[in-house]
Amino acid sequence: MLIDSHCHLSSEEIYPNLPQVLERAKAAGIEYMLNAGGKFDELSVQLQISQQYPQVFTATGVHPHNAQEYASVNCEDVLKNTKYDQVVAIGECGLDYFYDFSPKDVQIKTFKEMIKAAQESQLPLIVHSREAEEDTAQLLTKAYKEKPFYGVLHCYSSKWELAQAVLDIGFYVSASGMITFNNAQELRENFKKVPLERLLIETDSPYLAPKPLRGKVNEPSFIIHTADCLGQIKGLDLKQISAITVKNFFDLFKKAQKLIK
Repeated sequence: MLIDSHCHLSSEEIYPNLPQVLERAKAAGIEYMLNAGGKFDELSVQLQISQQYPQVFTATGVHPHNAQEYASVNCEDVLKNTKYDQVVAIGECGLDYFYDFSPKDVQIKTFKEMIKAAQESQLPLIVHSREAEEDTAQLLTKAYKEKPFYGVLHCYSSKWELAQAVLDIGFYVSASGMITFNNAQELRENFKKVPLERLLIETDSPYLAPKPLRGKVNEPSFIIHTADCLGQIKGLDLKQISAITVKNFFDLFKKAQKLIK
């Protein structure tokens, strides 16, 4: 059994073929998936998916690419979206200075509101960070000192200092297909240092398909390749790394655990 802790099933690349994608996931032993949000406008579709397919949990958030569209969003707006049973987390959200699709100050403002919502709801926060390590670490650390909250650094591919900063406040760190890439040796070395009890695994589908499937539209069934690679990094077999990451998922996403009982 595996869990894809972060995918985008509402995306235009996957949604039109969702039944087939979920069938392939089931055949590959992917028992649960967390469908992350990139903007509030897609929440209704996300909820429909979770209602039709109970193995799919929902997260609601504003990706930094879309922050400009939601510049006026506040904590209360986020909390309204968390009232639904299927919504088990807030995100994804964070900072992306690589593409800069939204102004940095707007990204920061929106991210702060997501953090506040995580503090108030005690739902886990799913954090995206690209070329924004210092600001991400500073915002999370400062907010945590004010009021503790929990979360995961998803699709981690940054310097070790960011991983250390989020581990210091109790966050989890998630491995994507990037760990399988030929040029990702430093990333693999960093994952050697992440404690087993803080590891998660994801596809971030439809993006970042792992080797040997690079260039294809990524989907949850492909996570088997990432899990195998992560197991090799940690000196564990597939069954062991699967069990560890499944336990970690439900330790973090406690609302999801309640939904399956």
